[in-house]
Amino acid sequence: MKKILLITAITIFVLAACKKTENDSVVSVNGTYSGTLNRLSSVGLPLELSGDRTATAVVTGKENNQLEVHCLGDELDTTFMLNSYQYHDSLMVCLTGNDFNDMYGHMLGQGHMSGGMMGDRGNNETDWEHHMNDEHMDRDEHFGGFDMIKNTFLYKFKMTEGDSIYYLKFTGMKQ
Repeated sequence: MKKILLITAITIFVLAACKKTENDSVVSVNGTYSGTLNRLSSVGLPLELSGDRTATAVVTGKENNQLEVHCLGDELDTTFMLNSYQYHDSLMVCLTGNDFNDMYGHMLGQGHMSGGMMGDRGNNETDWEHHMNDEHMDRDEHFGGFDMIKNTFLYKFKMTEGDSIYYLKFTGMKQ
């Protein structure tokens, strides 16, 4: 009997120690991503970009599954915060704080677009699916994420020039 209890205890310990958490994903995307910055029209068509198109993004995981991203290139030098959400082999990102409010018209945590309440996670629903169901409407725009298999990061920056809207799309690989 003692042998069975010991084997059960060891098995539970090993399974608990090996379980991957969302925080593990945030830490694993830490680092420098080297890539390019492409200019796209408001409908996603490529536009000519003058000068050097190389760019770098430095990603640092913070508390509560937030990421600090410093992206720099000839066309852009900015630092911003993103919330991260596990989605199968990806880590998806969404705006935080006032940036979220400015983009979607409500503060994060006040959406619950599906009519549910906190703790209303569906069966087999990923963190990203739960976020999308609770905080967003079908047509809400999102700007990027991490491919955990390929170690890549993609993010589209929504830009304005006068009355025109265009995007700068960063695509980079972890170094």
